Amino acid sequence: DTVARMGGDEFTILLSNIGGSDAAAVVAKNIMKQIMLPFTLHGEELRLGSSIGISLYPDDGTNFSTLTRHADAAMYEAKDAGRGQYRFFSNEMDSSVHEHLSLERDLRRALENGEFYLVFQPQVNVHDNRVVHCEALTRWKHPERGLVPPDKFIPIAETTGLISEIGDWIIHESCRIISHWRDTLTTLPTVSINLSAQQFRQESLVDKILAILADYNVDATAVEFEITETAAMENAESTMERLSRLTEKGFSIAIDDFGTGYSSLSYLKRFPVNKLKLDRSFVMDIQTDPNDAAISSAIIQMANSLGLEIVAEGVETVEQRDFLAAKGCSIMQGYLYSKPLESSDFLDYLINIRYGHTSEQN
Repeated sequence: DTVARMGGDEFTILLSNIGGSDAAAVVAKNIMKQIMLPFTLHGEELRLGSSIGISLYPDDGTNFSTLTRHADAAMYEAKDAGRGQYRFFSNEMDSSVHEHLSLERDLRRALENGEFYLVFQPQVNVHDNRVVHCEALTRWKHPERGLVPPDKFIPIAETTGLISEIGDWIIHESCRIISHWRDTLTTLPTVSINLSAQQFRQESLVDKILAILADYNVDATAVEFEITETAAMENAESTMERLSRLTEKGFSIAIDDFGTGYSSLSYLKRFPVNKLKLDRSFVMDIQTDPNDAAISSAIIQMANSLGLEIVAEGVETVEQRDFLAAKGCSIMQGYLYSKPLESSDFLDYLINIRYGHTSEQN
């Protein structure tokens, strides 16, 4: 058998006398099992994971390039299924991978061509309908495809490393828009910006953020940063240091998608965070699923006990709002209040609907 490194973290294994798909599956499982064995590096115990795609001669191709391309397609499928798995090639995968590679190519040009823009979704205090915060969300308007859903391009941006570059653009654009809003309103809601796990790992993150805010004369109290629960727990001690630096500079910190990751409550108690965001997956069926209702209630009670603000995402019905409010959640975000709005529309929303202010010209 032949093993070759194709580049980066991709390897090709050529099995010349394999007995068919069942035998190939046995080999794939054995490889993954061996790769998962722990090893020690600089005194730290580490483990690796792997995803494997399999193509078979002659059914999936009669030459090396075709077999390799089809194995690559199956590998993408294995990664999309959650990693740590193997997949056999199927004809449907070929078009899927072609689409993936096409989107990846276009994504690399999107920033340069100015195809991204921001929308803002309000976070509303249910007791007086004031907009106290808003979340900045990225949209991609492709010149030919039209609007590309975030759940299609964000995973590609993460796997290609483009997410950090896009993340820097989001901070720049958010600050530019905040600066523009100040020309009309003297009091603005805090703008919440998502930090990807890759961004959050950057040593220069805090200094970079401060430099961007200084360029637009935006104060740290005008901005909040959201990190996912999973990103926060990747390296808890490093997270602690980075969050402490951000809060010392005056930034608020929110833990996004709370309840869906792998939080350690002991670390949550130590992290300098201001807010938890109850994930929309718990809110969606809160009226009909007793488990979602119990989990939501517990998270709200815990946040209130810790003195943390709690925001419920994905609130779409009056019934959901009333249930959450009765349990002690006062800040909500979702289509019940507003869909995400482009910056000019969001400013109108603040002036005319929720925020209770009028423009200074009036």
